[in-house]
Amino acid sequence: MPFPKKFVWGAATASYQIEGGAFEDGRGASIWDTFSHTPGKTKGGDTGDVACDSYHRWAEDMELMKALHLQAYRFSIAWPRIFPAGTGAVNPAGLAWYDRFVDALLAAGIEPYVTLYHWDLPQALQDKGGWLNADTARDFAVYAATVAAHFKGRVKYYFTLNEPQCSVGLGYSAGVHAPGYKLDDAAVFTAWHNTIYAHCLAADAIRKADPDAKVGMAPTGRICTPATDSPADTAAAREATFALADGDWTFTYTPALDPVCGRGWPKIAGGQTQRVVDAIPQEQLDALPLGRLDFIGMNIYNSVAVRAGADGKPEFCPRAAGHPRTAIGWPITPEAMEWGPRFLHERYGLPIFITENGLSCTDRIHLDGKVHDPERIDFTHRYLLALRQGIEAGADVQGYFHWSLLDNFEWSEGYNERFGLVYVDYPTGTRTPKDSAAWYRETIDANGGNL
Repeated sequence: MPFPKKFVWGAATASYQIEGGAFEDGRGASIWDTFSHTPGKTKGGDTGDVACDSYHRWAEDMELMKALHLQAYRFSIAWPRIFPAGTGAVNPAGLAWYDRFVDALLAAGIEPYVTLYHWDLPQALQDKGGWLNADTARDFAVYAATVAAHFKGRVKYYFTLNEPQCSVGLGYSAGVHAPGYKLDDAAVFTAWHNTIYAHCLAADAIRKADPDAKVGMAPTGRICTPATDSPADTAAAREATFALADGDWTFTYTPALDPVCGRGWPKIAGGQTQRVVDAIPQEQLDALPLGRLDFIGMNIYNSVAVRAGADGKPEFCPRAAGHPRTAIGWPITPEAMEWGPRFLHERYGLPIFITENGLSCTDRIHLDGKVHDPERIDFTHRYLLALRQGIEAGADVQGYFHWSLLDNFEWSEGYNERFGLVYVDYPTGTRTPKDSAAWYRETIDANGGNL
């Protein structure tokens, strides 16, 4: 059975992970330039200085996308390439580079889906407090308006933020992503609500600059799936997916989506964080309706099974010994792609795009000169089957973007993990499409009818 008509098939990347050209044509430093150049912060001391060198090899990457028969491509714009200081003067060379790229996508019949913030905050704004400073939100709105006005008529779809759960939770709480802070829950929530405030101001700015543009957000978070098909377990999984408590709220969808979907700021059990929620400035509360979404992006990799306990409350089920895992160690749970979209569509009633889904494998060039990755084909096949079940159950999922088009710089993991449909030999930059690329092309051509 094929996917719905007009279902969008694409792939995704992020600027700092693939572009390189970190110090060229007026680009300013980002927090990831600073973080990756700090000893001990990334595996092997890897940086995104060169990455996949897509800044220079973008035409080659365009040919790869065309060969894949991609219908859409989700990529991020580097904020410090447009505003080197985060605000102030625009860098014309930065806009010109994305002009060439967007025009080439359109000429190839590939729809651009633009992410405005995929974690590379200009270092100049971090020096002023970063997301702990509400001025960063206002600067983000100016950046968003500038991009939307410039690409009016060419770019129709914008994601303001990618995974605030990671940029805030891992960057301001766990300290394993830039800027590398380990703050208490109250301070972390300050960064969080300034990030959501930024989305709201940016969404309004985009719509004013281009009334035809569609605006979404691409969060991630805990997905809980029912241990059995019983109504009790389904209710428990739903409750656990959206539950919030001190020390356990950053990696959830609720505080990202509730405020901008008309549900207000959610209650967070415990006390410390809720006091910060209750003290949010009125101007930020007044901005929430501006952040309304036209669609939700979901970055889905795995989930956890939940059952109803004797008291009816959710209980997390332990994973079986030897459960399947990816090369990075993440559990393989295809059911996440059924229940995640079902629960989010049920709660928010909005169209959904799967904006990231994929896995890291221990890929290599084989003796025949090819990259054989049956694990990736099997993983994607299973997850897409589950996604189709979710759609049949009523989730309004309108597209799927595989993560990632290319092997790339995987943040604190450096070049240790390979997520791409295309193998990248980093010393030379040579690209080699993997077996999964051919399989994905067949899936696109069949609109999933080959699954």
